[in-house]
Amino acid sequence: MSWVGQKFEVEVGPVAHGGHFVARHEGRVLFVRHALPGERVVVSVYEDNGGSFCRADAVEILRPSPDRVEPPCPFSGPGMCGGCDFQHVSWDAQRELKAQVVREQLARLGKIERDVVVEALPGGPLGWRTRIRMAVDGDGRPGFRGTRSHDVIPVDHCVISRPGMVEAVADRKWRASELTITQDGDGNLHVGEVRGRHTVRRAGTGTAVETAAQRKWRISADGFWQVHPAAADTFASVVGEWIAAGPGQRAWDLYGGAGLFASVLARQVGDTGSVLVVESFAGAVEDGRRNLRRLPQIEWVVGKVERLVTRALPVEDPHVVVLDPPRKGAGKVVVAEVARRRPQRVVYVACDPAALARDLAEFTAQGYRLEALRAFDAFPMTHHVECIALLVPETR
Repeated sequence: MSWVGQKFEVEVGPVAHGGHFVARHEGRVLFVRHALPGERVVVSVYEDNGGSFCRADAVEILRPSPDRVEPPCPFSGPGMCGGCDFQHVSWDAQRELKAQVVREQLARLGKIERDVVVEALPGGPLGWRTRIRMAVDGDGRPGFRGTRSHDVIPVDHCVISRPGMVEAVADRKWRASELTITQDGDGNLHVGEVRGRHTVRRAGTGTAVETAAQRKWRISADGFWQVHPAAADTFASVVGEWIAAGPGQRAWDLYGGAGLFASVLARQVGDTGSVLVVESFAGAVEDGRRNLRRLPQIEWVVGKVERLVTRALPVEDPHVVVLDPPRKGAGKVVVAEVARRRPQRVVYVACDPAALARDLAEFTAQGYRLEALRAFDAFPMTHHVECIALLVPETR
């Protein structure tokens, strides 16, 4: 019998990957949102597909954790906006929870025991998000979807977004299915109306101006760019420090986007070196070519990395490789091919710790070891965490 709608009193256990916490009731696992480890809570089950687990919200806190705080957002909580997982958690405790998740994923999936500290980025936990996508409900009101739901929760502001972004669209009715809103590095606002898969109308120039890696970037306002204003520059700095490519060397930038890391690599290898960028999204490559047109050592290839890496990339092996795959990770085929080329260093930028751990296990099997790891809280108030790993060949 389904437990949906039923309430239970439970003891909350450890954090799990995905922004929830583990509890148990009558032999089944409950993945509980809006809770904290060690709390005694009443949960209400909102999803039960049978099997060994179901999903629930903590709707009454009987014994609160000392890390619990009042959520700064009025739209946070059971049945409300699903965008933030940790509004009820102090900022220091948020980072420790994320560190626990990274440590657990590395140990369980990667067989790697390593201490992890999640570093804060400048600016604090609120007002950092520069790019958002909002759904529009049947009455034309913009908002955010609930947890694991298509329901739209209308909002008139968002505490993690830059001030004024949501307010700019909240006071009118929209005929679009979604809205894309970007505040670029110069403070300009760009609003796109999406119908189906296409942006049909845009307010603003459509070209966002950003600054990172010692240069100005002009990129599509609804294309990919780091959403935290300090993230792109921070990640480029770490990648540059760890990749340490030398003049005349060959570098690969796989899943290269608009070329943020390629610009760092090009500066390191110089005019006599080469940088190969592989990116599946043609729009990002167009942005990259336009921004980095004065760096002829960069070669751009449009296509899926997993399809191209085994048959269409240059015969000459790279000295260094940067990997910045999507949330699912690079996967066995890409890792095996990169490892077969035996680069001196691989820097892996990961937005999902589980995918990172799986790929690190594959690198280990291919004769590489994890030399260094840093983790960053690039998405405060959510469960997301960004990791950067340095891999080097095992010495024999």
